[in-house]
Amino acid sequence: MDSFLSGLEIAAAIRRGELDPVDVVDACLSRIDSLNPKLNAVIWRCDEEARAGARRAREAVARKEPLGPLHGVPIPIKDLTDVDGWATTFGSRGAKGRVATVTAHVAQALRDAGAILLCRTNTPEFGTVCVTENEAYGATRNPWNTEHSTGGSSGGAAAAVASGMVSIAHANDGGGSIRIPASCCGLVGLKPSRGRVPMGPLVSDVMHGGCVEGTVTRTVADTAAALDAIAQFDQGAWYNAPAPQRPFLQEVGAAPGRLRIAFSTVAPTGGPVSPECISAVEKTAKLLEGLGHDVFEGAPTWPEQSDLIPSFMVVWNTGSAYWDISDWSKIEPLNAVLREQARNMDSVSYVQALLHLQIISRQLTASWGRDFDLLLTPTIATEPPRVGELWEGAEADPTLPMMRAGLICPFTPMFNVSGQPAISLPMHWSAAGLPIGVQLVGKPWGEAELLRVSAQLEQAAPWINRRPVVC
Repeated sequence: MDSFLSGLEIAAAIRRGELDPVDVVDACLSRIDSLNPKLNAVIWRCDEEARAGARRAREAVARKEPLGPLHGVPIPIKDLTDVDGWATTFGSRGAKGRVATVTAHVAQALRDAGAILLCRTNTPEFGTVCVTENEAYGATRNPWNTEHSTGGSSGGAAAAVASGMVSIAHANDGGGSIRIPASCCGLVGLKPSRGRVPMGPLVSDVMHGGCVEGTVTRTVADTAAALDAIAQFDQGAWYNAPAPQRPFLQEVGAAPGRLRIAFSTVAPTGGPVSPECISAVEKTAKLLEGLGHDVFEGAPTWPEQSDLIPSFMVVWNTGSAYWDISDWSKIEPLNAVLREQARNMDSVSYVQALLHLQIISRQLTASWGRDFDLLLTPTIATEPPRVGELWEGAEADPTLPMMRAGLICPFTPMFNVSGQPAISLPMHWSAAGLPIGVQLVGKPWGEAELLRVSAQLEQAAPWINRRPVVC
């Protein structure tokens, strides 16, 4: 089996009887055996459970049962999301040995669509930083150059897809954690709108809707199909996104019309932006103009960083509250500091920070529809960082990685605050051969428009035949 088939291609071949789901699972496991020692993308496996699921998928085909859109497609689940009976450790030594007792809605939705849950992918502890490096399992390495990071926090997922271990991987995003690894690994990474994908069954949201569930893939069609599978109404949630007018997969190939697309290469923080990242945006802007869109330099009125960052960090520091940790003495120094800062925050200040973020969100989203339809930016401000780079000097100051993360990813977190959909597309490769993504940001609940334009770009400048050096 070609390791770089898309998920939809695999499912279609299984439906036609051209591929056996058991052979597909075995091919993925063989690929993991071969590449994981170099990449450290996968941290836990359930080979026999996956093979049993593949046998059931094979029998369903033989009995000509109705099949889901992802029938027989192996998909790993990130180590921040529960699957009943699986180890879930949140990338932390403090949760080693923990076994989940529930299955998250997103994982169950993938199963219901026919996917076979395959294994666990690596994440930084609690998903806190923008590189996938932790004390529990070590660093995940970039298939395009193993001296470099995959980004984070869905870096294990991105390495698995980019290297051909799987075609689609579960991911989630609380400050860029789908889009950053997609950029670093040459993938498609869509952060859905707030309320689009259920977070249950135990909670309605994480980080007040700032954290959302999604996937990383190699194609826009796979991203759309996966979104169709996981985007559901949740009657137990405190809020839900409006239902789409039609399946998201039908948006792939649909004409987007003539859109007003603003682009900016200026970091909202005022920090430096790599020339390669600027080049990626400028090249994409010209391509969009050639496709018939009105493209111009512009941006929303960015919030003052002195206003945004303190309020954002008040919420971000509470991240440890979401994780079931048995031994807090074993968490990493950075998260220990953030946890202590959160514990020292009074409840009135916390609510005021939330209110401030809501005001900023309203100011930010006002530009969409009024000044432009889509915004184009770099996904991150640098080329993929080197493994270990974020942690240099952290022995003396554990908060240094967070400050460095702000320089790497100034373009992504504010759209977690606003709840808008945003997608990273692999539109450029640096002179050193490293992927450089661009970010398109849509209006609230505007995934359909994003997918139409993303598919347009994919057809105009195909990336699917690029292969990482590790492969």
